[in-house]
Amino acid sequence: MSLLGPAAATDVRGAYRRCEQVMRQQAKNFSYGITLLPGDKRRALSAVYAYARRIDDVGDGTMPPGEKLAALEQARKEVLSVGAGAGPAGDLVLVALRDAAARFPIPVAAFCELIDGCEADVRGTSYATFDELRHYCRCVAGSIGRLSLGVFGSEEPAAASELADALGVALQLTNILRDIREDLEAGRVYLPAEDLDRFGCTLLPPEPGCGAVLKGDLAGLVRFEAERAKQWYATGLALLPLLDRRSAACTGAMSGIYARLLEHICASPVQALDHRMSLPAGQKALVAATAIAGMARRPASRGAGT
Repeated sequence: MSLLGPAAATDVRGAYRRCEQVMRQQAKNFSYGITLLPGDKRRALSAVYAYARRIDDVGDGTMPPGEKLAALEQARKEVLSVGAGAGPAGDLVLVALRDAAARFPIPVAAFCELIDGCEADVRGTSYATFDELRHYCRCVAGSIGRLSLGVFGSEEPAAASELADALGVALQLTNILRDIREDLEAGRVYLPAEDLDRFGCTLLPPEPGCGAVLKGDLAGLVRFEAERAKQWYATGLALLPLLDRRSAACTGAMSGIYARLLEHICASPVQALDHRMSLPAGQKALVAATAIAGMARRPASRGAGT
């Protein structure tokens, strides 16, 4: 029985509905996996996604940099408030996140790492080495993996946390390669300077009416980074046996979609440089179905719950 009164319980249900709406509208790849979860985990993960999306939208929005940084600092205060069991009662996303954090051991402080990564974006941080880029990837994507793991649960939380982090690095590297053209138009290259040098690539400044231009062995650079991302997938996907079947199917579906996209990028690096690549809906559905079938055939897992 809920400890909440009828009015409060109604507010929480409405808050979760709002988060699920955000997810359906803005998380096409994410939604293929999340529908495989039982209702309580699905709602909790939708709250995690909705708040993470809010933070991302600040970083990617059109406000002046100073206003973005102020908004991100406000988000940091909200996260710490939710972690303490409080939070604005009138904010539906925070109401849902607070309820989810009360039901599951979600490490809400990991949102602060996502905020750190968004602040780096706002400041235009560049990366000299892969170690620097890996830290950024862990902030913006590994944090989401660890937040999600709080919902999934695992009987081996320390090992699972490291693997969720690695899977986040793989996913973010895929995002970087997928968005390389859009980032160039915004005057940004996330790939490390040491890798640009390796392939003789030079970033030319934007000219009037167009974005920055990257010159050199671009196809070789993209293939190199794609192979690196594959290695991170190989490490991160070892997480699946540590999860219960439905959580593993959810994770397998989401990561499988990105891994398939990475294969397309690796096969056609010039096309990836020309425009943002994506998978057709039919291929995404096939990847999700494969993940479901694979989890159904495996023996009982060591994950927490069913």
